[in-house]
Amino acid sequence: MKVLIADKILPVCAEVLRRAGIEVEHRPGIGGRELLEAVAEVEGIVVRSDTRITADIMRAAPRLRVVGRAGAGVDNIDVAAATKRGVVVMNAPGENTISAAEHTLSLMLALARQIPQADRSMKAGRWDRGRFLGVELFGKTLGILGLGKVGREVAARARVFGMEVIGYDPVLSEEVAASLGVSLVPISAVYERSDFITLHLPLTGETRHLIGREELKRCRRGVRVLNVARGGVIDEAALAEALQSGQAAGAALDVFEEEPPAGSPLLTIDTVILTPHLGASTQEAQEKVAVRIAEQIAAYLKDGLVINAVNMEGIDPRLLPALLPYRDLCERLGRLLSSLARGPVSEVTLEYSGAVQEFPMRPLSASFLKGFLEAKLSDAVNVVNAHVLAKEAGIRVLETRAAEPQDFTALIFASLRGRDGVRSAAGALFGKREPRLVRLDEFHLDAIPRGPMLIVSNDDRPGMVGRIGTALGAAAVNIAYLSLGRDRSGGRAIAIFNLDSPMADDLLRQIAAIDGVLWAERVTL
Repeated sequence: MKVLIADKILPVCAEVLRRAGIEVEHRPGIGGRELLEAVAEVEGIVVRSDTRITADIMRAAPRLRVVGRAGAGVDNIDVAAATKRGVVVMNAPGENTISAAEHTLSLMLALARQIPQADRSMKAGRWDRGRFLGVELFGKTLGILGLGKVGREVAARARVFGMEVIGYDPVLSEEVAASLGVSLVPISAVYERSDFITLHLPLTGETRHLIGREELKRCRRGVRVLNVARGGVIDEAALAEALQSGQAAGAALDVFEEEPPAGSPLLTIDTVILTPHLGASTQEAQEKVAVRIAEQIAAYLKDGLVINAVNMEGIDPRLLPALLPYRDLCERLGRLLSSLARGPVSEVTLEYSGAVQEFPMRPLSASFLKGFLEAKLSDAVNVVNAHVLAKEAGIRVLETRAAEPQDFTALIFASLRGRDGVRSAAGALFGKREPRLVRLDEFHLDAIPRGPMLIVSNDDRPGMVGRIGTALGAAAVNIAYLSLGRDRSGGRAIAIFNLDSPMADDLLRQIAAIDGVLWAERVTL
């Protein structure tokens, strides 16, 4: 396995990967055609914020399985394209929390006391002591937009300075906010009451230009604005107008709509403090994110363990040993029903009952869809893109939790609905590890969903199994295991033969032609 580190990241990242037995190529600053050529043989790519991982780059990397961002944001990675291709996108959130919070407070203090401007004045040979009249933080109101990890750390530090802290967060409860010493208020109140406003929100369609002309007009005259989160959350042109008119007394930005911000009107305004995206630029933060992303990529490439993925549900490592047999069972059920389905499928229903309800449903459903789709689509299918590909194929996926199943501690039931009717199957684990097929359509049975299999539906009458077995024996195909089921005596029956070797097409046709055989299918799981 090989991983490309495409940005300037501390050497400890490569060291961790190499200790895990992974080949590493560290080429900071690589781009253009060189990058396209370098990714051709890699399973993983690590970036920070300089290198953009686009759909074109992923197309040039047929073996790519994971892209890791040594940091929190993934703005420079085409997550939608990665998901479609089945590539996991991981980040390392939280490792730069303290650094980002401290940088925010540093900028707030510098903004309040005009420290950069005073420094420039001194170095120009002036002694403008009367020019730089600052303000105290004590007694001022700080409005925080976004009370995630960084926002909370900023709040804690601001309270030490004697600031009143109010905040807006779309999901945080008032109880949790109160425990942080923050008064939770509507976003309009943040604009109207704050002396300082700091942003700690991700950049999404909803947060782009969250602070624009109208919002700045609603603020107190003389407000000071900080952004150490994501460029684009502030409309920089509107902020420049507010600074020039005096509506805003100052601003401090570490992130920008375009990086570097060439041509930005903020570059020429003296009341603005600008830093080149330094929020996570401390030795401690960079070492932590380098180690964390390397460990996560190694865990995924070597053991399939997904941690901090932004495009699929992660799994608690402590649950993984118990979950893996269920995922394997789901995938086998998907392959089985894929082989038996006739015509297009419009709906898949997955019902989980008993002990399996302790686990998240989505990874289990993704495993079923992987098994179901991989033989039907030309696109590569895995648990990352299975849900996306199912949706693109027009398949509705329903997931439910059901009552405790009879006779089983845990049961997974899957059904397909399509133009040609409904097919269903149910599986369980014997001894918590061994997969069993315990139902196929209306038939109850005990079959092993593994290897080459022959499934035959026939009239329930004497001698049917013997005739089928004779045909297999005559073709030198050995029966390893046999499971039988029927709906009623003299009605319809089903037989599932586990075989030691695959069977030929002509043998399948011969068995299907036996008098009393309703249908015969060959399946390999």
